[in-house]
Amino acid sequence: MKHFNDENFLLLTRTAERLYHEYARDLPIIDFHCHLDPSEIACDRRFENMTRLWLYGDHYKWRAMRANGIDERYITGRDTSDWEKFLKWAETVPFTMRNPLYHWTHMELKGGFGIGELLEPKTAETIYKLCNDLLQQPGYGARGLIQKFRVEALCTTDDPADSLEHHATLARDCYPVKMLPTWRPDKSMAVENPEIYRKYVEKLSEVSGITIHSYTTLMEALRKRHDFFHAMGCRLSDHGLEEFYAQEYTGTSTDAIFRRVLDGKRPDEKEICQFKTVMLVEFGIMDWEKGWTQQFHYGALRNTNTRMFHAIGPDTGYDSIGDFTVAKNMSRFLDMLDSRDKLTKTIIYNLNPRDNEMVATMAGNFQDGRIPGKIQFGAAWWFLDQKDGMEKQINTLSLLGLLSRFVGMLTDSRSFLSYSRHDYFRRTLCDLIGKDIEQGLLPAGEIDFIGRQIIQAVCYINARDYFKF
Repeated sequence: MKHFNDENFLLLTRTAERLYHEYARDLPIIDFHCHLDPSEIACDRRFENMTRLWLYGDHYKWRAMRANGIDERYITGRDTSDWEKFLKWAETVPFTMRNPLYHWTHMELKGGFGIGELLEPKTAETIYKLCNDLLQQPGYGARGLIQKFRVEALCTTDDPADSLEHHATLARDCYPVKMLPTWRPDKSMAVENPEIYRKYVEKLSEVSGITIHSYTTLMEALRKRHDFFHAMGCRLSDHGLEEFYAQEYTGTSTDAIFRRVLDGKRPDEKEICQFKTVMLVEFGIMDWEKGWTQQFHYGALRNTNTRMFHAIGPDTGYDSIGDFTVAKNMSRFLDMLDSRDKLTKTIIYNLNPRDNEMVATMAGNFQDGRIPGKIQFGAAWWFLDQKDGMEKQINTLSLLGLLSRFVGMLTDSRSFLSYSRHDYFRRTLCDLIGKDIEQGLLPAGEIDFIGRQIIQAVCYINARDYFKF
């Protein structure tokens, strides 16, 4: 019988164990997409207790607690103590068996704090106290936790109007982990909400020093900020989309839409799509000019519960997988850039697993024979970044593309303990490949080649060479 969360956790064959321990386990991490708060890293935040580190802002855990019948006051409420919230999470953990949270919880306790004990109500107080004591020790602030997981570089998610002051602070401190910004211009495209958009344009105008009164001046301001991000080490953009946009447009119509929005008028659906199309194309060209990689996270249906949105705000665990039809527009959008010979390196992450084969084959349509893996079918994301979702993504990419050119895993997380997910991914990958070798589907005599050119490449080397941070 295999043991839970031991050194060979998730590794079901001897060959998988060898691949993991000899080739994957000790590799550095390049986290090319996360949502860590740069200010917390810059000031080396010391977390008061485990609840502040682990439960605040973690909508994965919040969803599980709600499903377990935990009252909202113990999740996001302000009239309950941190200890009470931790205890309610400990009560929930045993009921998360077969949910990835059960694995993540115990891997994070072990990887971050050396705790191998199961979290449950009877162990909650001991674990809480031990973690809290360690959090006050040297090496357990935000910076130390990142280094504990052997992170070499991480890319935060930043709006064009952000000052990036915390990135500058960290660079001056000579912190050994590179913290680089990522250009996330979603707010600059959100013309469907004129009142909010106008306030955003005012902020963008202020930070760029350009008075924005037309589409042309909007793009001047954004290009100036794009240049600033590049000077600060940014080499990636990211876009959070429901779907792809590929409407025909003209400069005149785009400017007319923009001016109406500044006047407080909401565009119709066609005009919204036109505006988002031209913006995405222009951003794609900017990225190509600077040699950046563009990322697209698409397919989330966000903030679906109106009552809870008004009660506790956005991004609090009321999002789900959407069922948008995107293939034609995705193809047209990529072709708009490729036909100009201005399609930069691109990573596409789908949230609905039904799109796996579509995205994997779409990537093949726009490879250029010059950059290995130029167009990437991105890692399993959000609801899919668990063992089953990872295996499906890896298997689909293997069948319809080249797994050996895959840039691998990322955290996409706001938690400093989520780097355990890289280990989770590495174990899952080694287990899949190990099974293939033991079943005679891959040659056992080539295990060193497989270990270096697939396992090490996917876990670290490909990302290092692809992004060139």
